[in-house]
Amino acid sequence: MNDTELLKRIKFNPEIFGGKPIVRGRRLAVEHVLQMLEAGDSIEDILRGYPWLQREDVLACIAYARRMVGHERVELMHSPIPA
Repeated sequence: MNDTELLKRIKFNPEIFGGKPIVRGRRLAVEHVLQMLEAGDSIEDILRGYPWLQREDVLACIAYARRMVGHERVELMHSPIPA
């Protein structure tokens, strides 16, 4: 499944978590899935905790995060050199 197909699993609903990205319209935020991965949970651990969740949903969260980071730009501010 390519990124375009995976990202169709990520939805936005202003009624759920104030419009944060969620998995397939359910009350599971992309942020929460990423936090579980960061904490060391495996995809299999996450799937056991959320029986309705599919492996592709977790991959969609990762793809979403990568896409968001890919659009970030950092501008370094240089202060003038004192005379």
